[in-house]
Amino acid sequence: MTTTIDNCLDKMPVVAIIRGVTPDEVLDIGHAIFEAGIGIIEVPLNSPEPFESIKRLSIELGEDCVIGCGTLLNKSDAKRVADAGGKIAVTPNTRPAVIKRCIELGMTPMPGWATPTEAFAAHRAGANYLKLFPASSFGSGHIKAVKAVLPGEVKILAVGGVGAHNAAEWLAAGIDGFGIGGEIYKAGRSAEDVSQRCKDIVAAINAVR
Repeated sequence: MTTTIDNCLDKMPVVAIIRGVTPDEVLDIGHAIFEAGIGIIEVPLNSPEPFESIKRLSIELGEDCVIGCGTLLNKSDAKRVADAGGKIAVTPNTRPAVIKRCIELGMTPMPGWATPTEAFAAHRAGANYLKLFPASSFGSGHIKAVKAVLPGEVKILAVGGVGAHNAAEWLAAGIDGFGIGGEIYKAGRSAEDVSQRCKDIVAAINAVR
């Protein structure tokens, strides 16, 4: 049975963001992430040949990991991600048309929000996973306040300035997951380096959950 987002977040509440990855290295990087214990991988669309990287990851790891895109801005790219096998679509905004198109294509949207108004608009459009970005600009107290009024089925991920070093603070605030990029991968970083970084993140989060 294909792994679900909730299964992965329960095991390890991290989305690994591999901005800048190339198709030639994406499988080695993907295996390093998965084998370290992280089951959700996001390839931002401003990476080199992102649709090819998503396709390769989906074929290789799609039964075990949730694979998808980040930095999705329009409906046409949503179709290309779905055609490549992507299952999640992370956006930097809350455009209802893009959210709805992702759902039509069988993907789970994870729109980026900052204010309660944006969070409610995204949820009204059909999104149940919302990405606070940049999280560090708002602080963990923002999560507590907004989660108090959001419907219970909504899950919040924090991205930007969050990671192993402050996981306890954000988990205590009620966060459901983290999006971690530069702490895991930067262009040119080796699979061995990525593997160790992911193992360190997994250990740090498990220590405070």
